[in-house]
Order: sequence, then C-alpha cells, then structure tokens
Amino acid sequence: MKVLDLQCRQGHVFEGWFASEDDFQSQKQRGLVQCPLCADGHVEKRLSAPRLNLGAQEPVASAPPPPLAPARDAGVGVLPPALQATWLELARKIVANTEDVGPRFAQEARRMHHGEVQERAIRGQATPDEALQLREEGIAVMPLPLPAAVKETLQ
Repeated sequence: MKVLDLQCRQGHVFEGWFASEDDFQSQKQRGLVQCPLCADGHVEKRLSAPRLNLGAQEPVASAPPPPLAPARDAGVGVLPPALQATWLELARKIVANTEDVGPRFAQEARRMHHGEVQERAIRGQATPDEALQLREEGIAVMPLPLPAAVKETLQ
C-alpha cells in the first residue's frame, strides 16, 4: 500500500492511498483522483518521507513539512488541515441529512415555496440563472460545492 501526500491547485492538502505508484498514475490519468474539498482534478504529489515500520522503536522527530504553495485564486488562503477536516465533516452531514433532487432543484424549491409539497431539506443542481430567479422570487438558496468524495464512504 502506498500512502501519498497530495495537493490540488487551490492548495488543499490531503492523503491518498494507492496499491502502487502505477495505480496512482492510472487513476490520475482516468480522472479518478480529485481533491475532497473542491473536487479539483489537477492533483500533484507533495514531497514526503517514507515511514518504515522497523519495530516498536520511539519515532524520530521529523522536519516540519515544506510550506504549501499559495492558492491560485487571489484572496483565497490555504485552509489549515483542521479546518479542512471540519469542512469535510460538515459536508458529509449535509449529504446525510438532505435529499438530492439533482437537476430538479429549482422546480422542487418552487413547489415547496408555493406549498404544493411539504418542505424538506433538499440539495441539487441549478444554473446561475435559475438560482438568481429563485432568489428574486424570495426563495432562499445558496451555492454549496460538494465534492464527490463527501458523497461516498471512505475506504
């Protein structure tokens, strides 16, 4: 098993587990490796030192990790790992407690707003124009990017 430290273009750092280097490269080429925070498919390996389990010896203090590359979007900072973990936990709770109505989001939100169906927590996709129209109609909506990783069970 190969554990890699990975980083997306936005500067999010995360860990990936692969059967081998070839497995990582294969999954990356097929677009299967994504950042769990922003779903960016442009993921690169970070420098990392291997950990060898040679018995029950005291761990040797290691050097601090290299600084992260700055985020590419102006004004967007790199999230500390604890904040990244908190965001993923919140995103998983949202997924677990909402119904995914997919591309019918705008239609379902209107039906609930007009009392045609019982209100419930929903999520889905809407175009920017649909979201604007919903807000103009007084229907509260907000964009919430949920990467595919939060919709799946971690292995």
